[in-house]
Amino acid sequence: MKIESQEISLAILKQKDIRLFVKRLDKVHPFISGNKWFKLKYNLIEAKKLGYKTLLTFGGAYSNHIVATAFAAKENDLKSIGVIRGEEHLPLNPTLRFARENGMELHYVSRADYRLKATPIFLDKLKAQFGDFYLLPEGGTNELAIKGAEEILNASDTQEYICCSVGTGGTIAGIINTANFMQQVIGFPAIKGYDDLLKDVRCCIENNNFEFINTYSYGGYAKVSKELIKLINAFYTTQEIPLDAVYTGKMMMGILDLVAKDYFPKGSSILAVHTGGLQGNKGMSERLGVKLPS
Repeated sequence: MKIESQEISLAILKQKDIRLFVKRLDKVHPFISGNKWFKLKYNLIEAKKLGYKTLLTFGGAYSNHIVATAFAAKENDLKSIGVIRGEEHLPLNPTLRFARENGMELHYVSRADYRLKATPIFLDKLKAQFGDFYLLPEGGTNELAIKGAEEILNASDTQEYICCSVGTGGTIAGIINTANFMQQVIGFPAIKGYDDLLKDVRCCIENNNFEFINTYSYGGYAKVSKELIKLINAFYTTQEIPLDAVYTGKMMMGILDLVAKDYFPKGSSILAVHTGGLQGNKGMSERLGVKLPS
C-alpha cells in the first residue's frame, strides 16, 4: 500500500533548516482509521481463519479502536461486541453512536471491573454471557497488530527522525522494528505516566533506537489546552491536515516545540506518522464546546 507523505511549510521549519513530512495514514480508510487499519489487518485474517463469528474488544467512550473494530467487523461479516469503560450515557456520543449503528453490541462495565479486563475470571464471565469470540485487547495491541504496524514504514521513508503518538504501544513497536539503524524513533505518549507502557513496548521490539517524550501529554487522553486547540486549527488552516486532540495534535505540538528548542540538528528531516483518530474530534468538540476539524 502506497501512503502519501506531505511536506509541511512553516516559518519555524525554514528558520531552523528542518524538513518535516506527515505520513497520511488518516487517508488509508475513512472509518478503519490510520494505524487501526494496520493493527486490525492480521487479526481479521486470523479470526476468520480460526472460524470465529464474533469480535470482542475493549475501549473508552471515545475510543478510535471501538469505531474501527465495529466497522471492520461489519465489513468482514462478523459480529462485534464492545466492552465500554463506565456507565451508559444517553444520548450516545458520536463514537458510540457510530459503533452501534455499525452493528456493535455495547456492554458497559464499571471502571473497577474494567481494570480486570485481562484476567481469566473476567474473560470467562464474558464468554458465559456472549459465547465464543475472538479477543482483541484494548487498543488492539497484540503480536498480530505489531506485525501489521511493521508495514507502516517503507523504503521511501528515509527521514532521520520518525515521530509517532503512543497509546497502547503497538504501533510504535512495529515502527521501531522496521526503522533502519540510522533512524531515531520518537514516541509522544498520550498518558502522563508511561513506565508500564515502556515495559510493554520493550517486550515487543528488536531495536533500541527510540525514546519517549511525555512533556506534551497535558496530563492524559482527554486533557487539552487552549494552546493545543489553537495549534490544531491553525495547522488545518495552513497545511490542510486535520489533527486530533488526543494523539496527533499533541505529537505535532511536541515536534514543533522541539524544533524551536533546537532539539533536532540543523538540516534534519522528520517524518511524523499521522495515526488517524479524527472521529474523536466530534465528541471532543461537543464535550468541550470547541471547534476541531474532522
